[in-house]
Amino acid sequence: MYIIAIAWLYVVLMMAVTEHSIVAAVLTVLFYGVAPLALFLWIFGTPARRRAAARRPQPEEDGSVMGETVDEVVDQHDAADAQRNQ
Repeated sequence: MYIIAIAWLYVVLMMAVTEHSIVAAVLTVLFYGVAPLALFLWIFGTPARRRAAARRPQPEEDGSVMGETVDEVVDQHDAADAQRNQ
């Protein structure tokens, strides 16, 4: 997949070099290169994103945060707090 992206960028850059003005070259790179390439990589990267999402652990829906309930997390005292006179 990446070899296609690299080859397409090469073709677009060669097209941009032959343009008559800098503005036309920048627009060629944006509209012929970056935009279609971003769409291509997003569409063809979907299966990899789905596999990565399936490998991630799903959060528990019982009101726990990192294995502790929310009440336990809120009730913890932070020893690093400044004292009243500081």
